[in-house]
Amino acid sequence: MEKENEVEKLEDELEEVEEELEEEEESYLECERWHCFLLLITVGGFFGAYTFAQKGGIFCNAQTANIVLFGMALGRMDWSQALYLIIPISAYFIGTMFSEYTALKIKKYRKLRWDTLLVGIEIITVVILGLLPSSVPDQVFQVTINFICAMQFNTFRQAEHIPMATTFVTNHIRQTGSFFVRWLRKRSEKKYLFRSMRHLCMILCFIAGAIVSTILCHYFKDQAIFGALVFLFILQGDLLYADLVKEKEMLDKVPSGH
Repeated sequence: MEKENEVEKLEDELEEVEEELEEEEESYLECERWHCFLLLITVGGFFGAYTFAQKGGIFCNAQTANIVLFGMALGRMDWSQALYLIIPISAYFIGTMFSEYTALKIKKYRKLRWDTLLVGIEIITVVILGLLPSSVPDQVFQVTINFICAMQFNTFRQAEHIPMATTFVTNHIRQTGSFFVRWLRKRSEKKYLFRSMRHLCMILCFIAGAIVSTILCHYFKDQAIFGALVFLFILQGDLLYADLVKEKEMLDKVPSGH
């Protein structure tokens, strides 16, 4: 019991130090703002529902389900299905490497942040995919969306110093429950409730994106992907204004988590 109390005390002290460091830092970059992450995870949910409903029953916003399906295919010795699943998994892997490499190259030009350029790339990609005829193989959509989701996940990492995923919600579910229980144990520590609610909001936005995508897919089929542009355009305008006006002199500052 004494050891548990000591551990809790150390955790509290560590969190206090982290909060003090956060207060000492300058204001967050726009690409780290929580509202940006809410828009991004809404798009993540949108893409997940779209590819599953319209493009081959594959989840392209994250790869856990595809890895499980890959293992099941190997267990059944269904080699064609296994090879089929390697496509989205590989695209996600390559997208992560590409974003990591490109972000370093873009930084030296000091014109726009990679985060801002990435949202622009997503917009262009969505427009192109939406204009493709239905005869185009599903794999083209799968690989492309896997690629941009991987870049999004690897680029946007922390919302106001809180680690946040923008393409899946497994960790958000865990964090919502974990911080909520901490708050129940220490009602005076409002920071636990605050963090729990933030992760819960991320989950709700992900669900909202999936709901909107499902409804649009029912009415517009392949062209439903254009619905993601609403969220991406709002985010793009916000980030462009930050890079060109509000944070023009802060382009050298690295977003937290990188």
